[in-house]
Amino acid sequence: MTKHVSALLLALSASVIQAQDSPCCEALRSSGLNVYLPDDAAYQDRTDSYFSISAQLHPWCFVQPIETKEVASVVDTLREHPSCVDTKFAVRSGGHAPWAGANNIDDGVTVDLGMMNATVLDLPRNVAGVQPGSRWGRVYGTLDPLNYTVAGGRAISVGVGGFLTGGGNSFFSARYGFGTDTVKNFEVVLATGSEVINANSTENTDLFQVLKGGSGSNYGIVTRYDMLAIEGSTLWGGTALYNKSEGQKLIDAHVAWTDNVQNYPPGSAVLIFNYERSLGDIAVLTFYHDTEGREAPPAFDEFLAIPQTSNTLRFASHQNMSGDLDIPFGFRNIWHTTTIRNDPRIYNKFVEIHAQLVDEWKAEVSDPEFTAAMNFQAIPTIFTEHSVANGGNVLGLDRVDENVVMIHFLMSVKTVELEVKATEKIKKYGAEMDAFAASVDGLVEWKHLNYAGGDQDPLASYGEENNKKMRAASAKYDPTGFFQNKTPTGFKLSKSGTV
Repeated sequence: MTKHVSALLLALSASVIQAQDSPCCEALRSSGLNVYLPDDAAYQDRTDSYFSISAQLHPWCFVQPIETKEVASVVDTLREHPSCVDTKFAVRSGGHAPWAGANNIDDGVTVDLGMMNATVLDLPRNVAGVQPGSRWGRVYGTLDPLNYTVAGGRAISVGVGGFLTGGGNSFFSARYGFGTDTVKNFEVVLATGSEVINANSTENTDLFQVLKGGSGSNYGIVTRYDMLAIEGSTLWGGTALYNKSEGQKLIDAHVAWTDNVQNYPPGSAVLIFNYERSLGDIAVLTFYHDTEGREAPPAFDEFLAIPQTSNTLRFASHQNMSGDLDIPFGFRNIWHTTTIRNDPRIYNKFVEIHAQLVDEWKAEVSDPEFTAAMNFQAIPTIFTEHSVANGGNVLGLDRVDENVVMIHFLMSVKTVELEVKATEKIKKYGAEMDAFAASVDGLVEWKHLNYAGGDQDPLASYGEENNKKMRAASAKYDPTGFFQNKTPTGFKLSKSGTV
Protein backbone atom coordinates (compact mmCIF):
# COMPACT_ATOMS: atom_id res chain seq x y z
CA MET A 1 0.00 0.00 0.00
CA THR A 2 1.49 3.36 -1.04
CA LYS A 3 2.01 6.31 1.28
CA HIS A 4 -0.61 8.30 -0.68
CA VAL A 5 -3.27 5.63 -0.25
CA SER A 6 -2.35 5.03 3.41
CA ALA A 7 -2.63 8.73 4.18
CA LEU A 8 -5.96 8.89 2.38
CA LEU A 9 -7.39 5.98 4.39
CA LEU A 10 -6.12 7.40 7.69
CA ALA A 11 -7.68 10.78 6.89
CA LEU A 12 -10.97 9.08 6.00
CA SER A 13 -10.99 7.10 9.25
CA ALA A 14 -10.32 10.22 11.31
CA SER A 15 -13.02 12.11 9.42
CA VAL A 16 -15.59 9.36 10.06
CA ILE A 17 -14.81 9.23 13.78
CA GLN A 18 -14.98 13.00 14.11
CA ALA A 19 -18.16 13.18 12.03
CA GLN A 20 -20.01 10.72 14.22
CA ASP A 21 -19.04 12.75 17.29
CA SER A 22 -19.66 16.18 15.74
CA PRO A 23 -21.94 18.25 18.00
CA CYS A 24 -22.48 20.74 15.18
CA CYS A 25 -24.03 18.03 13.00
CA GLU A 26 -26.30 17.12 15.91
CA ALA A 27 -27.26 20.77 16.33
CA LEU A 28 -28.25 20.94 12.67
CA ARG A 29 -30.31 17.76 13.01
CA SER A 30 -31.97 19.13 16.15
CA SER A 31 -33.06 22.14 14.10
CA GLY A 32 -35.24 19.77 12.05
CA LEU A 33 -32.91 19.61 9.06
CA ASN A 34 -31.96 16.59 6.94
CA VAL A 35 -28.52 15.59 8.18
CA TYR A 36 -26.54 12.58 6.92
CA LEU A 37 -23.63 11.07 8.85
CA PRO A 38 -21.04 8.74 7.28
CA ASP A 39 -22.89 5.60 8.35
CA ASP A 40 -26.09 6.75 6.60
CA ALA A 41 -26.74 5.38 3.09
CA ALA A 42 -27.69 8.86 1.91
CA TYR A 43 -24.23 10.12 2.90
CA GLN A 44 -22.57 7.73 0.45
CA ASP A 45 -25.15 8.53 -2.22
CA ARG A 46 -24.36 12.23 -1.96
CA THR A 47 -20.63 11.53 -2.02
CA ASP A 48 -20.96 9.37 -5.12
CA SER A 49 -23.04 12.05 -6.86
CA TYR A 50 -20.03 14.35 -7.25
CA PHE A 51 -18.89 14.43 -10.86
CA SER A 52 -15.17 14.16 -10.06
CA ILE A 53 -13.71 11.67 -7.59
CA SER A 54 -11.24 14.43 -6.67
CA ALA A 55 -14.13 16.37 -5.11
CA GLN A 56 -15.50 13.39 -3.17
CA LEU A 57 -14.27 14.45 0.26
CA HIS A 58 -15.59 13.31 3.64
CA PRO A 59 -17.34 16.01 5.66
CA TRP A 60 -18.49 15.34 9.20
CA CYS A 61 -21.99 15.40 7.73
CA PHE A 62 -24.08 16.57 4.81
CA VAL A 63 -27.02 18.85 5.59
CA GLN A 64 -29.70 19.01 2.88
CA PRO A 65 -32.18 21.89 3.07
CA ILE A 66 -35.29 21.53 0.93
CA GLU A 67 -36.33 25.19 0.66
CA THR A 68 -35.06 28.70 1.19
CA LYS A 69 -36.19 28.99 4.79
CA GLU A 70 -34.24 25.84 5.63
CA VAL A 71 -31.12 27.33 4.02
CA ALA A 72 -31.66 30.29 6.34
CA SER A 73 -31.94 27.89 9.28
CA VAL A 74 -28.68 26.20 8.28
CA VAL A 75 -26.90 29.56 8.16
CA ASP A 76 -28.38 30.60 11.52
CA THR A 77 -27.24 27.37 13.17
CA LEU A 78 -23.75 27.47 11.69
CA ARG A 79 -23.36 31.07 12.81
CA GLU A 80 -25.06 31.06 16.22
CA HIS A 81 -25.00 27.60 17.78
CA PRO A 82 -22.11 27.22 20.26
CA SER A 83 -21.14 23.83 18.88
CA CYS A 84 -20.81 25.28 15.36
CA VAL A 85 -18.83 28.44 16.11
CA ASP A 86 -15.53 26.88 15.02
CA THR A 87 -17.02 24.69 12.28
CA LYS A 88 -16.04 25.34 8.66
CA PHE A 89 -18.50 24.49 5.92
CA ALA A 90 -18.79 24.06 2.16
CA VAL A 91 -21.72 24.85 -0.15
CA ARG A 92 -22.49 22.38 -2.91
CA SER A 93 -24.97 23.01 -5.74
CA GLY A 94 -24.68 20.57 -8.66
CA GLY A 95 -21.28 19.24 -7.60
CA HIS A 96 -19.55 19.54 -10.99
CA ALA A 97 -16.48 21.59 -10.02
CA PRO A 98 -13.72 18.98 -10.29
CA TRP A 99 -11.06 19.82 -7.73
CA ALA A 100 -10.82 18.95 -4.05
CA GLY A 101 -12.10 21.85 -1.97
CA ALA A 102 -14.22 23.42 -4.68
CA ASN A 103 -17.59 22.36 -3.23
CA ASN A 104 -16.92 19.91 -0.41
CA ILE A 105 -14.88 19.72 2.79
CA ASP A 106 -13.13 17.12 4.93
CA ASP A 107 -13.15 18.74 8.36
CA GLY A 108 -16.54 20.41 8.56
CA VAL A 109 -20.09 20.40 7.22
CA THR A 110 -21.20 20.35 3.59
CA VAL A 111 -24.41 22.27 2.85
CA ASP A 112 -25.82 20.23 -0.02
CA LEU A 113 -28.48 22.03 -2.08
CA GLY A 114 -29.25 18.93 -4.16
CA MET A 115 -32.87 18.66 -3.00
CA MET A 116 -33.55 22.21 -4.18
CA ASN A 117 -33.76 21.24 -7.84
CA ALA A 118 -37.08 22.51 -9.22
CA THR A 119 -37.62 24.70 -12.28
CA VAL A 120 -40.79 26.78 -12.70
CA LEU A 121 -41.69 28.62 -15.91
CA ASP A 122 -43.28 32.03 -15.26
CA LEU A 123 -44.46 33.25 -18.66
CA PRO A 124 -46.08 36.50 -17.45
CA ARG A 125 -42.61 37.58 -16.30
CA ASN A 126 -40.82 35.72 -19.13
CA VAL A 127 -38.52 33.96 -16.68
CA ALA A 128 -37.78 30.46 -15.49
CA GLY A 129 -37.14 30.21 -11.77
CA VAL A 130 -34.33 27.68 -11.38
CA GLN A 131 -33.15 26.33 -8.04
CA PRO A 132 -29.40 25.98 -7.42
CA GLY A 133 -29.17 22.25 -6.72
CA SER A 134 -30.44 21.21 -10.11
CA ARG A 135 -28.33 20.08 -13.04
CA TRP A 136 -28.99 21.41 -16.50
CA GLY A 137 -30.34 18.13 -17.86
CA ARG A 138 -33.14 18.30 -15.31
CA VAL A 139 -33.81 21.97 -16.09
CA TYR A 140 -34.09 21.31 -19.82
CA GLY A 141 -36.19 18.22 -19.17
CA THR A 142 -38.73 20.47 -17.44
CA LEU A 143 -38.71 23.27 -20.01
CA ASP A 144 -38.33 21.39 -23.33
CA PRO A 145 -41.92 20.00 -23.34
CA LEU A 146 -43.16 23.58 -22.83
CA ASN A 147 -41.15 24.72 -25.89
CA TYR A 148 -38.96 26.97 -23.77
CA THR A 149 -35.39 26.81 -22.57
CA VAL A 150 -32.69 28.87 -20.84
CA ALA A 151 -29.04 29.73 -21.51
CA GLY A 152 -27.56 27.05 -19.28
CA GLY A 153 -24.73 24.54 -19.42
CA ARG A 154 -23.93 22.56 -22.54
CA ALA A 155 -23.59 19.25 -20.66
CA ILE A 156 -26.50 17.75 -18.77
CA SER A 157 -24.51 16.95 -15.61
CA VAL A 158 -23.24 20.50 -15.08
CA GLY A 159 -24.77 22.14 -12.00
CA VAL A 160 -26.80 25.33 -12.02
CA GLY A 161 -25.25 27.29 -9.14
CA GLY A 162 -21.57 27.19 -9.98
CA PHE A 163 -22.20 27.65 -13.70
CA LEU A 164 -24.24 30.82 -13.27
CA THR A 165 -22.16 32.51 -10.58
CA GLY A 166 -18.95 31.69 -12.48
CA GLY A 167 -20.06 33.12 -15.83
CA GLY A 168 -21.39 30.24 -17.88
CA ASN A 169 -20.68 29.84 -21.60
CA SER A 170 -23.73 28.39 -23.36
CA PHE A 171 -25.02 27.62 -26.84
CA PHE A 172 -26.79 31.00 -26.62
CA SER A 173 -23.88 33.27 -25.61
CA ALA A 174 -23.68 35.10 -28.94
CA ARG A 175 -27.40 35.92 -28.70
CA TYR A 176 -27.68 36.87 -25.03
CA GLY A 177 -24.23 36.96 -23.39
CA PHE A 178 -22.99 34.52 -20.79
CA GLY A 179 -25.51 32.43 -18.88
CA THR A 180 -25.10 34.73 -15.90
CA ASP A 181 -26.12 37.71 -18.05
CA THR A 182 -29.54 36.14 -18.59
CA VAL A 183 -30.26 36.03 -14.85
CA LYS A 184 -32.91 38.65 -14.08
CA ASN A 185 -32.96 38.11 -10.32
CA PHE A 186 -30.99 36.26 -7.65
CA GLU A 187 -32.70 35.21 -4.41
CA VAL A 188 -29.98 35.20 -1.74
CA VAL A 189 -29.73 34.10 1.88
CA LEU A 190 -27.30 36.44 3.62
CA ALA A 191 -24.96 35.70 6.53
CA THR A 192 -27.55 36.64 9.14
CA GLY A 193 -29.78 33.79 7.90
CA SER A 194 -32.88 35.80 8.69
CA GLU A 195 -32.23 38.08 5.71
CA VAL A 196 -33.39 36.73 2.36
CA ILE A 197 -33.11 39.37 -0.32
CA ASN A 198 -33.48 39.75 -4.06
CA ALA A 199 -30.72 41.19 -6.23
CA ASN A 200 -31.75 42.54 -9.61
CA SER A 201 -31.66 45.66 -11.77
CA THR A 202 -33.66 47.70 -9.24
CA GLU A 203 -32.92 46.04 -5.86
CA ASN A 204 -29.47 45.53 -4.41
CA THR A 205 -27.96 46.34 -7.78
CA ASP A 206 -24.37 46.14 -6.55
CA LEU A 207 -24.90 42.57 -5.37
CA PHE A 208 -26.72 41.79 -8.63
CA GLN A 209 -23.65 42.73 -10.65
CA VAL A 210 -21.04 40.89 -8.58
CA LEU A 211 -23.04 37.67 -8.44
CA LYS A 212 -22.67 37.61 -12.22
CA GLY A 213 -19.25 35.96 -12.30
CA GLY A 214 -18.01 36.70 -8.78
CA SER A 215 -18.71 33.24 -7.31
CA GLY A 216 -21.79 33.17 -5.07
CA SER A 217 -20.33 31.95 -1.79
CA ASN A 218 -18.39 35.19 -1.46
CA TYR A 219 -21.62 37.01 -0.55
CA GLY A 220 -24.31 34.54 0.54
CA ILE A 221 -26.12 31.43 -0.67
CA VAL A 222 -28.17 31.86 -3.83
CA THR A 223 -31.41 29.90 -3.53
CA ARG A 224 -33.10 30.79 -6.83
CA TYR A 225 -32.08 32.12 -10.24
CA ASP A 226 -34.79 33.83 -12.29
CA MET A 227 -33.50 33.39 -15.84
CA LEU A 228 -34.66 34.74 -19.18
CA ALA A 229 -37.07 32.21 -20.70
CA ILE A 230 -36.13 31.58 -24.35
CA GLU A 231 -38.89 30.38 -26.65
CA GLY A 232 -38.04 27.37 -28.82
CA SER A 233 -36.39 24.25 -27.44
CA THR A 234 -35.35 22.47 -30.65
CA LEU A 235 -31.74 22.88 -31.77
CA TRP A 236 -29.85 21.62 -34.77
CA GLY A 237 -26.35 20.30 -34.26
CA GLY A 238 -24.25 17.69 -32.55
CA THR A 239 -20.71 16.39 -32.74
CA ALA A 240 -18.42 15.65 -35.65
CA LEU A 241 -15.25 13.54 -35.47
CA TYR A 242 -12.20 14.10 -37.69
CA ASN A 243 -8.81 12.49 -38.19
CA LYS A 244 -6.03 14.55 -36.62
CA SER A 245 -4.60 15.07 -40.13
CA GLU A 246 -7.44 17.55 -40.65
CA GLY A 247 -6.30 19.58 -37.63
CA GLN A 248 -4.87 22.55 -39.52
CA LYS A 249 -7.99 22.98 -41.63
CA LEU A 250 -10.11 22.88 -38.48
CA ILE A 251 -7.88 25.43 -36.75
CA ASP A 252 -8.19 27.76 -39.73
CA ALA A 253 -11.96 27.29 -39.73
CA HIS A 254 -12.18 28.07 -36.01
CA VAL A 255 -10.03 31.20 -36.37
CA ALA A 256 -12.40 32.40 -39.09
CA TRP A 257 -15.44 31.41 -37.03
CA THR A 258 -14.25 33.37 -33.99
CA ASP A 259 -13.93 36.55 -36.06
CA ASN A 260 -17.37 36.11 -37.62
CA VAL A 261 -19.58 35.07 -34.70
CA GLN A 262 -21.28 38.47 -34.69
CA ASN A 263 -22.48 37.80 -38.24
CA TYR A 264 -24.42 34.71 -37.16
CA PRO A 265 -25.26 34.82 -33.42
CA PRO A 266 -27.51 31.71 -33.41
CA GLY A 267 -24.48 29.52 -34.11
CA SER A 268 -22.00 27.91 -31.72
CA ALA A 269 -18.84 25.94 -32.51
CA VAL A 270 -16.25 24.34 -30.21
CA LEU A 271 -12.98 22.74 -31.38
CA ILE A 272 -11.41 19.93 -29.31
CA PHE A 273 -8.19 17.97 -29.73
CA ASN A 274 -8.85 14.86 -27.66
CA TYR A 275 -7.04 11.64 -26.89
CA GLU A 276 -9.57 8.98 -27.91
CA ARG A 277 -9.10 5.80 -25.84
CA SER A 278 -10.91 3.72 -28.46
CA LEU A 279 -8.42 4.82 -31.13
CA GLY A 280 -5.32 4.97 -28.95
CA ASP A 281 -4.57 8.29 -30.62
CA ILE A 282 -5.56 11.93 -30.81
CA ALA A 283 -8.60 12.83 -32.88
CA VAL A 284 -10.35 16.14 -33.43
CA LEU A 285 -13.90 16.62 -32.22
CA THR A 286 -16.17 19.56 -32.92
CA PHE A 287 -19.51 20.63 -31.50
CA TYR A 288 -21.80 22.56 -33.85
CA HIS A 289 -25.13 24.00 -32.71
CA ASP A 290 -27.75 26.28 -34.17
CA THR A 291 -30.03 27.65 -31.45
CA GLU A 292 -32.76 28.66 -33.89
CA GLY A 293 -33.01 25.15 -35.33
CA ARG A 294 -31.67 25.82 -38.83
CA GLU A 295 -30.03 22.84 -40.48
CA ALA A 296 -26.39 23.37 -41.50
CA PRO A 297 -26.62 27.14 -42.03
CA PRO A 298 -23.94 28.74 -44.26
CA ALA A 299 -22.00 29.97 -41.19
CA PHE A 300 -20.77 26.39 -40.73
CA ASP A 301 -19.76 25.85 -44.37
CA GLU A 302 -15.98 26.00 -43.81
CA PHE A 303 -16.19 23.42 -41.02
CA LEU A 304 -18.60 21.12 -42.80
CA ALA A 305 -16.51 21.04 -45.99
CA ILE A 306 -13.76 19.19 -44.09
CA PRO A 307 -14.06 15.36 -44.34
CA GLN A 308 -15.46 13.73 -41.19
CA THR A 309 -15.17 10.18 -39.94
CA SER A 310 -18.57 10.35 -38.19
CA ASN A 311 -21.10 12.78 -36.76
CA THR A 312 -24.28 13.01 -34.68
CA LEU A 313 -25.71 16.07 -36.43
CA ARG A 314 -29.49 16.21 -36.08
CA PHE A 315 -32.50 18.12 -34.79
CA ALA A 316 -33.09 17.49 -31.10
CA SER A 317 -34.27 19.01 -27.85
CA HIS A 318 -31.90 21.08 -25.72
CA GLN A 319 -31.75 18.26 -23.17
CA ASN A 320 -30.96 15.63 -25.79
CA MET A 321 -28.33 17.79 -27.49
CA SER A 322 -26.59 18.49 -24.17
CA GLY A 323 -26.19 14.77 -23.58
CA ASP A 324 -23.54 14.65 -26.33
CA LEU A 325 -21.16 16.89 -24.42
CA ASP A 326 -21.29 15.21 -21.03
CA ILE A 327 -18.02 14.12 -19.43
CA PRO A 328 -18.03 10.66 -17.79
CA PHE A 329 -18.24 10.39 -14.01
CA GLY A 330 -15.81 8.24 -12.04
CA PHE A 331 -12.52 9.98 -12.86
CA ARG A 332 -10.16 12.31 -11.06
CA ASN A 333 -10.11 15.49 -13.09
CA ILE A 334 -7.37 18.10 -13.44
CA TRP A 335 -8.22 21.35 -15.22
CA HIS A 336 -6.40 24.45 -16.42
CA THR A 337 -7.68 27.43 -18.35
CA THR A 338 -6.22 30.38 -20.16
CA THR A 339 -7.35 32.88 -22.78
CA ILE A 340 -5.51 33.85 -25.95
CA ARG A 341 -5.76 36.15 -28.93
CA ASN A 342 -7.30 34.54 -32.00
CA ASP A 343 -3.93 33.69 -33.51
CA PRO A 344 -3.40 30.39 -35.39
CA ARG A 345 0.26 30.28 -34.25
CA ILE A 346 -0.94 29.93 -30.66
CA TYR A 347 -3.50 27.27 -31.57
CA ASN A 348 -0.80 25.23 -33.28
CA LYS A 349 1.63 25.54 -30.37
CA PHE A 350 -1.07 24.47 -27.91
CA VAL A 351 -1.96 21.47 -30.07
CA GLU A 352 1.74 20.56 -30.14
CA ILE A 353 1.89 20.79 -26.33
CA HIS A 354 -1.21 18.61 -25.99
CA ALA A 355 0.33 15.98 -28.29
CA GLN A 356 3.57 16.07 -26.28
CA LEU A 357 1.60 15.50 -23.07
CA VAL A 358 -0.20 12.51 -24.57
CA ASP A 359 3.02 10.96 -25.91
CA GLU A 360 4.81 11.42 -22.58
CA TRP A 361 1.92 9.96 -20.62
CA LYS A 362 1.70 6.88 -22.82
CA ALA A 363 5.46 6.37 -22.58
CA GLU A 364 5.70 6.88 -18.80
CA VAL A 365 2.47 5.40 -17.46
CA SER A 366 0.51 2.23 -18.04
CA ASP A 367 -2.92 3.86 -18.02
CA PRO A 368 -5.38 2.73 -20.71
CA GLU A 369 -8.24 4.80 -19.28
CA PHE A 370 -6.82 8.33 -19.24
CA THR A 371 -8.27 11.26 -21.16
CA ALA A 372 -6.41 14.38 -22.22
CA ALA A 373 -8.12 17.19 -24.09
CA MET A 374 -7.44 20.68 -25.38
CA ASN A 375 -10.49 22.66 -26.41
CA PHE A 376 -10.88 26.06 -28.02
CA GLN A 377 -13.97 28.23 -27.49
CA ALA A 378 -14.60 31.55 -29.18
CA ILE A 379 -15.18 34.52 -26.84
CA PRO A 380 -16.02 37.34 -29.26
CA THR A 381 -16.76 40.91 -28.22
CA ILE A 382 -20.46 40.40 -28.96
CA PHE A 383 -20.67 38.43 -25.68
CA THR A 384 -19.59 41.52 -23.75
CA GLU A 385 -21.96 43.75 -25.70
CA HIS A 386 -24.84 41.65 -24.42
CA SER A 387 -23.38 41.66 -20.91
CA VAL A 388 -23.27 45.45 -20.83
CA ALA A 389 -26.80 45.70 -22.22
CA ASN A 390 -28.01 43.42 -19.41
CA GLY A 391 -26.54 45.59 -16.65
CA GLY A 392 -22.97 44.36 -16.69
CA ASN A 393 -21.10 41.63 -14.86
CA VAL A 394 -17.73 41.47 -13.08
CA LEU A 395 -15.92 39.15 -15.48
CA GLY A 396 -13.86 42.02 -16.82
CA LEU A 397 -14.11 41.11 -20.49
CA ASP A 398 -15.22 44.65 -21.29
CA ARG A 399 -11.49 45.48 -21.05
CA VAL A 400 -10.84 43.21 -24.07
CA ASP A 401 -11.49 44.97 -27.37
CA GLU A 402 -10.96 42.03 -29.74
CA ASN A 403 -12.34 38.56 -30.32
CA VAL A 404 -10.41 36.08 -28.16
CA VAL A 405 -10.37 32.35 -27.48
CA MET A 406 -10.84 30.51 -24.20
CA ILE A 407 -8.82 27.34 -23.64
CA HIS A 408 -9.84 24.38 -21.49
CA PHE A 409 -6.88 22.02 -20.96
CA LEU A 410 -7.63 18.91 -18.93
CA MET A 411 -6.80 15.36 -17.95
CA SER A 412 -8.92 12.61 -16.38
CA VAL A 413 -7.37 9.66 -14.55
CA LYS A 414 -8.50 6.97 -12.13
CA THR A 415 -6.15 6.83 -9.12
CA VAL A 416 -4.68 9.17 -6.50
CA GLU A 417 -1.14 8.42 -7.69
CA LEU A 418 -2.03 9.19 -11.29
CA GLU A 419 -3.80 12.38 -10.23
CA VAL A 420 -0.59 13.62 -8.58
CA LYS A 421 1.38 12.93 -11.74
CA ALA A 422 -1.28 14.38 -14.05
CA THR A 423 -1.47 17.55 -11.93
CA GLU A 424 2.28 18.02 -12.38
CA LYS A 425 1.90 17.60 -16.15
CA ILE A 426 -1.02 20.03 -16.47
CA LYS A 427 0.78 22.66 -14.37
CA LYS A 428 3.99 22.23 -16.36
CA TYR A 429 2.39 22.41 -19.77
CA GLY A 430 -0.17 25.01 -18.73
CA ALA A 431 2.71 27.29 -17.76
CA GLU A 432 4.41 26.52 -21.08
CA MET A 433 1.23 27.43 -22.95
CA ASP A 434 0.91 30.74 -21.13
CA ALA A 435 4.59 31.56 -21.69
CA PHE A 436 4.37 30.93 -25.41
CA ALA A 437 1.20 33.00 -25.79
CA ALA A 438 2.84 35.84 -23.89
CA SER A 439 5.95 35.61 -26.09
CA VAL A 440 3.89 36.40 -29.20
CA ASP A 441 1.79 39.06 -27.42
CA GLY A 442 -1.17 36.72 -27.42
CA LEU A 443 -1.89 36.09 -23.74
CA VAL A 444 -5.12 37.62 -22.41
CA GLU A 445 -5.34 38.26 -18.67
CA TRP A 446 -8.87 36.88 -18.19
CA LYS A 447 -9.47 33.34 -16.94
CA HIS A 448 -12.87 31.64 -17.00
CA LEU A 449 -13.77 30.59 -13.46
CA ASN A 450 -15.87 27.62 -14.62
CA TYR A 451 -12.80 25.96 -16.19
CA ALA A 452 -10.10 27.05 -13.74
CA GLY A 453 -8.04 24.58 -11.76
CA GLY A 454 -7.87 24.85 -8.00
CA ASP A 455 -4.36 26.33 -8.20
CA GLN A 456 -5.52 29.20 -10.42
CA ASP A 457 -6.91 32.62 -9.39
CA PRO A 458 -9.66 33.58 -11.85
CA LEU A 459 -11.06 36.37 -9.64
CA ALA A 460 -7.76 38.23 -9.86
CA SER A 461 -8.03 38.16 -13.66
CA TYR A 462 -11.20 40.27 -13.62
CA GLY A 463 -9.21 43.46 -13.08
CA GLU A 464 -8.75 45.92 -10.23
CA GLU A 465 -12.04 47.78 -10.69
CA ASN A 466 -14.15 44.63 -10.60
CA ASN A 467 -12.26 43.29 -7.62
CA LYS A 468 -13.03 46.49 -5.74
CA LYS A 469 -16.72 45.97 -6.56
CA MET A 470 -16.63 42.36 -5.35
CA ARG A 471 -14.85 43.23 -2.12
CA ALA A 472 -17.18 46.16 -1.45
CA ALA A 473 -20.23 43.95 -1.96
CA SER A 474 -18.79 41.23 0.26
CA ALA A 475 -18.11 43.77 3.02
CA LYS A 476 -21.59 45.30 2.67
CA TYR A 477 -23.69 42.13 2.54
CA ASP A 478 -21.47 40.02 4.82
CA PRO A 479 -19.89 42.62 7.15
CA THR A 480 -18.59 40.07 9.67
CA GLY A 481 -16.87 38.02 6.96
CA PHE A 482 -18.96 34.93 7.76
CA PHE A 483 -18.70 33.47 4.26
CA GLN A 484 -15.07 34.49 3.78
CA ASN A 485 -13.94 32.99 7.09
CA LYS A 486 -16.26 30.01 7.59
CA THR A 487 -16.46 28.80 3.98
CA PRO A 488 -12.92 28.10 2.77
CA THR A 489 -14.07 26.29 -0.36
CA GLY A 490 -14.29 27.55 -3.93
CA PHE A 491 -12.67 30.67 -5.33
CA LYS A 492 -12.70 33.11 -2.42
CA LEU A 493 -11.91 36.81 -2.42
CA SER A 494 -9.99 36.24 0.82
CA LYS A 495 -7.63 33.89 -1.05
CA SER A 496 -7.36 35.89 -4.26
CA GLY A 497 -4.10 37.64 -5.07
CA THR A 498 -5.86 40.95 -5.63
CA VAL A 499 -5.75 43.89 -3.24
